[in-house]
Amino acid sequence: MAAVQDGSIDPENEKEIKTETLNDAAGNHTASVGGVLSTSPVATSSVGTPKPNTAAGSDEQQTLIAVLQFLRRSKLLESVDILRREAGLLEDLEDAQGSEAAGTGLGGGGNVGVEGGDATTSLLNRVSIAAAAPPIPVAPVPAKVVSTSIGGEDQPDVNVVLSAYSQQGDPALYQVYYNGLKNFIESVLDCHRAELSQVFYPLFVHMYLELVYNNHETEAKAFFEKFSGDQECYYYDDLRVLSGLSKKEHMKGNETLLDFRTSKFVLRISRDSYQLLKRHLQERQNNQIWNIIQEHLYIDIFDGMPRSKTQIDSMSGSLAGEAKREANKAKVFYGLLKEPEIEVPLDDEDEEAENEEGKPKKKKPKKDSLGSKSKKQDPNAPQQNRIPLPELKDSDKLDKIMNMKEATKRIRLGPETLPSICFYSFLNAYQGLTAVDFRDDSSLIAGGFADSTVRVWSVTPKKLRGVKSAADLSLIDKESDDVLERIMDEKTASESKILYGHSGPVYGISFSPDRNYLLSCSEDGTVRLWSLQTFTCLVGYKGHNYPVWDTQFSPYGYYFISGGHDRVARLWATDHYQPLRMFAGHLADITCTRFHPNSNYVATGSADRTIRVWDILNGNCVRIFTGHKGPIHSLAFSPNGKFLASGATDGRVLLWDIGHGLMIGELKGHTDTVYALKFSKDGEILASGSMDNTVRLWDSLKAFDDIETDDFTAATGHIHLPENSHELLLGTYLTKSTPVIHLHFTRRNLLLAAGAYNP
Repeated sequence: MAAVQDGSIDPENEKEIKTETLNDAAGNHTASVGGVLSTSPVATSSVGTPKPNTAAGSDEQQTLIAVLQFLRRSKLLESVDILRREAGLLEDLEDAQGSEAAGTGLGGGGNVGVEGGDATTSLLNRVSIAAAAPPIPVAPVPAKVVSTSIGGEDQPDVNVVLSAYSQQGDPALYQVYYNGLKNFIESVLDCHRAELSQVFYPLFVHMYLELVYNNHETEAKAFFEKFSGDQECYYYDDLRVLSGLSKKEHMKGNETLLDFRTSKFVLRISRDSYQLLKRHLQERQNNQIWNIIQEHLYIDIFDGMPRSKTQIDSMSGSLAGEAKREANKAKVFYGLLKEPEIEVPLDDEDEEAENEEGKPKKKKPKKDSLGSKSKKQDPNAPQQNRIPLPELKDSDKLDKIMNMKEATKRIRLGPETLPSICFYSFLNAYQGLTAVDFRDDSSLIAGGFADSTVRVWSVTPKKLRGVKSAADLSLIDKESDDVLERIMDEKTASESKILYGHSGPVYGISFSPDRNYLLSCSEDGTVRLWSLQTFTCLVGYKGHNYPVWDTQFSPYGYYFISGGHDRVARLWATDHYQPLRMFAGHLADITCTRFHPNSNYVATGSADRTIRVWDILNGNCVRIFTGHKGPIHSLAFSPNGKFLASGATDGRVLLWDIGHGLMIGELKGHTDTVYALKFSKDGEILASGSMDNTVRLWDSLKAFDDIETDDFTAATGHIHLPENSHELLLGTYLTKSTPVIHLHFTRRNLLLAAGAYNP
């Protein structure tokens, strides 16, 4: 059902247009849409019209009675009482009777005034109440429900969603309305023009869809041809989809349209610019455009100077506009977890070297300091037990010791010391290489292929061996020290293994941190867990109903994330058949997924051109980043957890400050999709790989050090991106004809890259 909020408009003290998602008593998902908030927002539960002294005829009274009847049927009795009291309706007029109130209180401060409706059926989707006080009628509020009952019949959600387009004005005047607004915006001062121009695209789309829905095919085509060329270039792909919707029947099965219709397009506009727009529409009595603005747009108003065209363009481009500032205000614990205390024994060769040099104390402190690097608790880190993590086994501790020893030999990278790059080309990959991953110790490389197979290669002289048969295993002395070596079957040793099990192309693979398992996800909708001891499938995780585009293990193992065509990311644990969390919010396919280094958060990139960061503990979305102009295909967290890099089909690499929720850098240079991103082990270098057959190295340390994030910037979202891509680019490395689809830094900071040769 639709929730209507009350409160009069004070033209001098307008605040922001707010929307919030609520659940009514019946569990239905509803959207409450407020108009313009007054300076003292009403905190009480309120559903109603402006004060009773508003002139209302018999039509309005019948409308009110119909609304009351609908509310009572929905058991929203508290809302019934408030509406009747504030509208000044006598009880005997609508035969009020009640039972225990089960309504959900709707916080208010908005005013919704509409042009009226004839019956309860139409009111389900357009609750309308006439308001004579302000001259501009504010938009009807559509019902946003999964399914709803009208006259005892269940109506499908698509019809409910599209029916908001049923009430419209004279089709011949649509071009006049739009052209009038366009001329006004082009005539205002330059400082306001850039901000107000943001309304062109969502208005254009909704006006076109109203014409199509109401069977004005000729007018819709003329409207599209006249104004589609005025839209920003980064919306051209959406407009191409839109141009195919020329009949009402086309609209019902189109997912992009339903997304656009059900989610409000967010615009961030300064108060001065908003006042200009409102005053113009009031003076022209342009109800058609105002209704669309009120119903389909969320205007996030901020105090201060209007933003420039460059600032707006840097944040625009997603399917639903910019992110609301409120969406990035939640506290994020981006610090790293405290490392367990593990003593690092000295190697024999180290001791010899020390004895030779006669300075035994020189190397030991270095190792100790490294081992205790993360022993101090980071103030921005989550609590150690915020989410349950697997306990360290003895083998894990040995791995960590090996890691620390390797780290002492790590090359310190920088502008003067760039990493060596080792490129693995997949030749004759006729099966279609779709995904690559390297094992943490860089000893194995795995590829996912379009022929449904996963192939694993050893990149060291050590061959891959399977486990002996059960009969042979029974003959082995289980107490011997080398039992793990004895169980391996030398007869099966080979340089590569092929894993069969999927029934569709494999789009994502990930090695576990403990190096014992491999994950793969496929078009068949499953995620499979493979053993690297037996090279067999251990589990098939079924939860997605459509292709799964990406999957990744947590840095601590045990948990993994998957995302796909169903727009929902799922968090799994290896010992659970069902997902632990489902992260819903994206408006298009989830194309890439990444765990934060502290394993408390996951980031998802989507074809809706947004990146979302989710809290694993409660499933909340804590960050929404907009700015890319195409689907996102790569994500990488910096090793310290403070920053996120993202790459997309627009060829740009964007840098994000997770703590402040802001874009802080833009790296331009690639000419095609950025398919791979990776930070060096200490975070000094960011490597990016693209379909343009190049690997580029960027000075991430300089990019992050140059940032000055003050409170004003964080509060308003104003960003001034320095045009310094050429200064940050440290090197470009071309392949002959091999798109780069994966990057990996070894423990010693050697960069490994991989892709399939494209003759």
